[in-house]
Amino acid sequence: QVQLVDSGGGLVQAGGSLRLSCAASGLTFSTYGVAWFRQAPGKEREFVGISWSAGNTYYVDSVKGRFAISRDNAKNSVYLQMNSLKPEDTAVYYCAVRLYGGRVSETRAYNYWGQGTQVTVSS
Repeated sequence: QVQLVDSGGGLVQAGGSLRLSCAASGLTFSTYGVAWFRQAPGKEREFVGISWSAGNTYYVDSVKGRFAISRDNAKNSVYLQMNSLKPEDTAVYYCAVRLYGGRVSETRAYNYWGQGTQVTVSS
């Protein structure tokens, strides 16, 4: 049984940093692309970025230069380092794994999801 566990969220002031973690069981992260999404109140879940199995990454423009995804294959974990946080980054953040193809920015391309972790950025 595959399980993803998101953690690391919290309350931070604008300009601060947080590191989110996503730990997997029942699945080897190194084999798959792992993405981060976020969902703000009243809004649809949106794509933030992805780390491909080869190690390369891709981010949406709104977080480029501020967010970075990394992997620790020994711990079967993926991380989202968030710097220079803004109030508009406030959302529940989810990691997700895609086993097959599909558009990386679409939620339906992902097979497994974490439970989410709340990030709140105060101004």
